[in-house]
Amino acid sequence: MTSFLKLTLLAAGLVALSACTMAPRYERAALPVPDQFPTAATAQGQSAETLPWRQVFLDERLQGVIEQALANNRDLRVAVLNVEKARSQYRIQRASLFPAVNGTVSGTRGNTGEVDSTGTPIGTTELYSANIGASWELDLFGRVRSLSQAALQNYFAVAENRKAAQISLISAVASAWMNLAADQDQLRLSAETLRLREESLSLTQKRFDLGSTDQMTLRQSQVLTEQARADVAALTATVQQDRNALRLLVGDDIAPDRLPDSFPDHAILADLPAGQPSDILLKRPDVMAAEYSLKAANADIGAARAAFFPRISLTGSVGKASTDLGNLFDGTDTWTFSPSISVPIFAGGANTANLAASKASRDIALAQYEGAIQSAFRDVADQLATRSTIDDRLAAQTNVVTAAADSRTLAQARFDRGIDSRLPLTDAERTLYGAQQQLIAVRLVRSLNLINLYAALGGGYLAE
Repeated sequence: MTSFLKLTLLAAGLVALSACTMAPRYERAALPVPDQFPTAATAQGQSAETLPWRQVFLDERLQGVIEQALANNRDLRVAVLNVEKARSQYRIQRASLFPAVNGTVSGTRGNTGEVDSTGTPIGTTELYSANIGASWELDLFGRVRSLSQAALQNYFAVAENRKAAQISLISAVASAWMNLAADQDQLRLSAETLRLREESLSLTQKRFDLGSTDQMTLRQSQVLTEQARADVAALTATVQQDRNALRLLVGDDIAPDRLPDSFPDHAILADLPAGQPSDILLKRPDVMAAEYSLKAANADIGAARAAFFPRISLTGSVGKASTDLGNLFDGTDTWTFSPSISVPIFAGGANTANLAASKASRDIALAQYEGAIQSAFRDVADQLATRSTIDDRLAAQTNVVTAAADSRTLAQARFDRGIDSRLPLTDAERTLYGAQQQLIAVRLVRSLNLINLYAALGGGYLAE
């Protein structure tokens, strides 16, 4: 066998060995949650995680606001830049797998102080060199490859966090938009109630002045009027705060024609299919990010184990040397080859502690991964629990408003005929006002439930 063939086989063997790592084999742990959600999800159709957000949020104005937020939101912009940063960090670490080649040109000039017999200086020396050098660590025990794998998994984790940030932003914008719409409806209700109560107060004041009603009735009317006035003042501030919150999420001023004028009846789909935990939870971006972080911690163990074994480095260079800069590349050929091996003998227990720390970090990442799954399970389960009863609640509250309106009409008629005092009418008006406020609140809960369920299921992450 020729020397060249031997060297070729040796190099191939070293490359094959360098492809191995000492990291533990990764195996996905069993899900730390039940196989089924507590509340059954029987909806059929396209699964929520593959459903684009534009098919969920149907109002064109809301779609425009979400698009504006995706373009301008600073938190999402930071998440995107973090992905670019993680990608660059992975490329830096991955570059360690390949030889580093550098070109250098250097020159030295000095004087030893020597002189000849006549006293003429002869100690001046010049030396110029040009070299191309290469260095490479033979990754026989997978230290560099483990570090590269850890950087890759961290990059994947950051990319998933970017997806999670986008889903969170979309749901936050939609929720803020719905809150603004609901509060504007509450403000309109309070303003209309105030107008009616001011008219009633004016009429009661005239009756009191004429002696046809007592002071108790007048004071009750004043109380109701001032309560409505206080509600209008509070809701006016709340609506402005809602707009400020929406503006912060969007990251820019919002065109007036994109703001809701009233609470939308059909802004989002009423039916969002929910799959099983094993199909949904493991695919949520935040859960996937936690798993990638676990894989990175697992790879770090391989690098920590490799630190117990020798590190072999190859360094070499070829070039030219000359005492005349103008004839540098016609000068003398030079070359160097410097293999080195570093064997850990005594490090004061640093390598052992580093391995223990890596294992502890892996166990922490495992606990965080399982915690992310459990948190995701609860998110979905909570939203499904609300979803299973919200339609009944909405129907019941609608009936309450209808009944309260009828009760108020009857109380007004009895008061006008002098059958009852002002007190039953006051109670009826208060009941109707509260029922109408609660109906707006329940409608908001229903919409927010659908938004939160879509986000909890990782809405749209496969539709990107």
